[in-house]
Amino acid sequence: MSVSFDRVPCTVVTGFLGAGKTTLIRNLIENLKGKRLAIIVNEFGDVGIDGDVLKGCGIESCPEDNIIELANGCICCTVADDFVPAIDQILAMEQRVDHILIETSGLALPKPLVQAFQWPDVKARVTVDAVIAVVDGLALAEGRVADDHEALEAQRQADGSIDHDDPVEEVFEDQVACADMIVLTKSDLLDAAGLATARDRVSAHLPRAVKIVSAANGAIDPAVLIGLGLAVEDDIENRKTHHDDELDHDHDDFDSFVVDLAAVTDAEQLAARISATAEAENVLRIKGFVEVANKPMRLQVQAVGSRVNHYFDRAWAPGEARASRLVVIGEKGIDRAAIERMLAA
Repeated sequence: MSVSFDRVPCTVVTGFLGAGKTTLIRNLIENLKGKRLAIIVNEFGDVGIDGDVLKGCGIESCPEDNIIELANGCICCTVADDFVPAIDQILAMEQRVDHILIETSGLALPKPLVQAFQWPDVKARVTVDAVIAVVDGLALAEGRVADDHEALEAQRQADGSIDHDDPVEEVFEDQVACADMIVLTKSDLLDAAGLATARDRVSAHLPRAVKIVSAANGAIDPAVLIGLGLAVEDDIENRKTHHDDELDHDHDDFDSFVVDLAAVTDAEQLAARISATAEAENVLRIKGFVEVANKPMRLQVQAVGSRVNHYFDRAWAPGEARASRLVVIGEKGIDRAAIERMLAA
């Protein structure tokens, strides 16, 4: 099908928790010259961490008002309630948007979202340029799709009542199955053998020919990912997933909550506590912003399993509440009380 140039193209960026979606999108908006952008950011959790990261870019072609955060649930489950109004809001902007980037939550299945682009009112105005799946190269090289995948697999094997694949693996497979291109991140942390192993693991899950490109710190030429013109909504039936026969789905396999902390005195000690907590309690993801006492800068924290990155991302704004809040995401039944104690220790 030929794509109408009157329709605004949308790129859907999907990928597992902590794979590097936000970093990739930030690189895209910094390097997509000559295009006015809008971004829809979907969070799994109560605090819009990823949206705040993107809003801090200060890019003229993508002002803060063009970044819409959906924190009321997984976008693939709330399409009618959240996604369509967000599209309406973007298309009603005074300055016409040239391209829309959609960052799904790490738990989202991209296919139900793409199917919403088949709705007549949506299809007449927007089209899916491509679906990009971001995968964690380091985890894949180590034989996992998540940092603590071995623990999750052991749990699954020990429970005789479970007769289906691990839900984390299913999420990964459904995201990859819907992709037009795979971005394999953290390539700078891999040697040639590790990179080959990661690529082989992704390829084993691909039901059709899909290009795999490597990236470090989200750095990739936007021309590789943007402007593909694939009209994915017209090809959705060729993307087979685990949930094709389900009328709907939920994410009861995962828990998410927010931990409020006092200001910390040592960022390294906090990182060590986060790492130990994730290791001990099978946490998939911890992310947020933290106040460090006597520092004018805000500390951003991003943890995938026991791997923790932290850095001062910007100065606290005048009058801004210096709240320290971390979003915690893990398998259903993680011990909230224990996690809160460990993080606050």
